Amino acid sequence: MEALTLTTPALLFSAISLIMLAYTNRFLAYAAVIRNLHDIYLERKEASLIRQINNLKLRLNLTRWMQIFGISSLLFCVLTMFLIYIHQQSLAVWVFGFALILLIISLALLIKEIQISADALKHHIADIEEHLGKK
Repeated sequence: MEALTLTTPALLFSAISLIMLAYTNRFLAYAAVIRNLHDIYLERKEASLIRQINNLKLRLNLTRWMQIFGISSLLFCVLTMFLIYIHQQSLAVWVFGFALILLIISLALLIKEIQISADALKHHIADIEEHLGKK
């Protein structure tokens, strides 16, 4: 096995930073949609709006966990670099492995969130198609 150097965990910095930017954009988009749905719900209390809000609440929660695992991964990458710096190579390898596992979990949650988002859009399309079929 090759020795772990400072550049190995540093390579993940740009990738994790871009992922975190995408997660934050998702979070902000959900927040805006929820605020909008809240206003609409106050005007007309429809069951479909409650379903949409519940779906968004689940997706928002998943996004929050994606962010937590992603940030934790970055934190453990930094810790890995510190351990390499203080010549704790064997511990650094384990910490870096843990950072990779956290990143994997974050990405797996992203896949789940995308599936939920796609299902929500399918329901909207079905509603539109049903509405068009009644005309």
